[in-house]
Amino acid sequence: MAAPIRIGNISGMFGDRPDAPEQMLGDPEVEVLTGDWLAELTMLILARTRMKRPDGGYGRTFVQQMERVMGTCLDRDIKVVVNAGGLDPPGCADALDALAERLGLSPKVAAVTGDDLAPRFADLVAAGHEFVNADTGEPLGDKAGAVVVANAYVGGWGITEALASGADIVVTGRVTDAALVVGPAAWRHGWRRDDWDKLAGAVAAGHVIECGPQATGGNYSFFTEIEDLTVPAFPWADVFEDGSAVIGKPDGTGGEVSVGTVTSQLLYEIGSERYHNPDVTTRFDSLHVEPMGRDRVRLWGARGEPPPETLKVATAYPGGFRNSLMIGLTGMHTEEKAALVESQIWAASPYPKDAYDAVVVTHIGGELANPTSNAAAVSYLEVGVQDMDEAKVGREWSNAMASIALGSIPGFFGVWPPGPAKPFAVYWPTTIPRSEVRQRVSMDGETVEVPETEPGPFVQAVVPAVEIPAPPSHPGTLLLPLGMVLGARSGDKGGNANLGVFARDDRAHGWMHRFLTVEKLKELLPDMRPRRIERYDLPNLRAVNFVIHGLLDRGVSSSLRVDPQAKGLAEYLRAQLVDIPAELIDR
Repeated sequence: MAAPIRIGNISGMFGDRPDAPEQMLGDPEVEVLTGDWLAELTMLILARTRMKRPDGGYGRTFVQQMERVMGTCLDRDIKVVVNAGGLDPPGCADALDALAERLGLSPKVAAVTGDDLAPRFADLVAAGHEFVNADTGEPLGDKAGAVVVANAYVGGWGITEALASGADIVVTGRVTDAALVVGPAAWRHGWRRDDWDKLAGAVAAGHVIECGPQATGGNYSFFTEIEDLTVPAFPWADVFEDGSAVIGKPDGTGGEVSVGTVTSQLLYEIGSERYHNPDVTTRFDSLHVEPMGRDRVRLWGARGEPPPETLKVATAYPGGFRNSLMIGLTGMHTEEKAALVESQIWAASPYPKDAYDAVVVTHIGGELANPTSNAAAVSYLEVGVQDMDEAKVGREWSNAMASIALGSIPGFFGVWPPGPAKPFAVYWPTTIPRSEVRQRVSMDGETVEVPETEPGPFVQAVVPAVEIPAPPSHPGTLLLPLGMVLGARSGDKGGNANLGVFARDDRAHGWMHRFLTVEKLKELLPDMRPRRIERYDLPNLRAVNFVIHGLLDRGVSSSLRVDPQAKGLAEYLRAQLVDIPAELIDR
């Protein structure tokens, strides 16, 4: 088999560790540096920044990082592929060109555009596109005129074209996170657009490394087992010609790459067993992970199907204004204290509770018996409001907290001072026909159009059936937290949340598969009972994935939930006490 291409991640989010490129360059075999700067919320932040500053539409932190490593990358012929272009890939490319001139360097910088639909959004609506909400089925309607961002999630073939044309640095807009790996892998190995299994393997590898240190122990359920997680490394993926991959990290760095950390990341922000991408649909129920030695994990067996007929589009429009306040509740009678504070807030508020578009009241923590410290005795009451009228949620409302302070509960204190209203946007997930989107690769004054893949006839992947292991047969159980035997990972999918749960051996998998039904999940997490929940089995990974609909309201940008991205949902589940078969417990 031909040698793999080693693709190293240097960013999992806007604002990630600035030393990541230097760390990855410490690996002598790395050939591509790639990184993710974008999320749904990041696009809104970039839009707001650009309104204040014309050059604020891209990731300026990436340009700062390149100042330290551009020369090394050129000397070693290491390509750089990132989506830090955000809403302005040409602007980011111009900034890199200016930096290179100042450093006396001459890289070929390519900008990949075509994802940004906002400039022609009105024309698309006029042409009959309704932009139906992918979660609710509701058409965008008269909200279309207020849309501030609209970006199609495009694939990796624009990146492939740029690299084939000789680019040293490729900056893109809203390509999918996995496309940052698919593009270079397809370039190196000469894949065709219908090499579904190979592309599917690259998508899986890209999904593992896209969030940086989350593949090396970050957000990992069993973090206490990792020797040193103080500064976890950024991961790399060796992608082979057949689409299989080995996940690893630079030698001598922190964190851990194991079957557990890779499985955990595979379960992050997914839905069904079919993981849709613009270039291919990856069957996550076909994936296999196996150890390859210290800090090396093989990812293989991926099966792919043609991608969907449409592309996902992330749009957002102004939703109004929001505000919140938080009160500390110390010691006994927390429920009674919370009830009194809330009644006093609304008595002091300039508007009644039912006059607001949305109100969310959350009691965080609970009554603790015999606390061991002052901090341990505190729980919190958070009250959040939203309204289109800024005045209703502004400082006059938040001052209600100050006005009740001297006549309220014993131990009253505010966690933060009253503040002004803040604008928020509403996330609107939708789709668009592929024919409406073409990537454009611009370099050296020339621009080439790159169409998205035409799916063609549907071809169903053949995924071998997996026999679910039998559960433990001994009747003895122990009442313990579920997390003693199961790991979990959760995240946001627009207004929905995903909750992936995995076992680390066959016996625990057999028990989990039968025990953790949708009904049992609702029993363990009572606040999930009103929600529509779907379960998907991923037996090769010893895992199940739940999609909880509507948990995050209209998405992270507008949610008043305490954990608006459902990051802690997995640990909430793992903390629940259940009767676990005694033979599963490692004494």
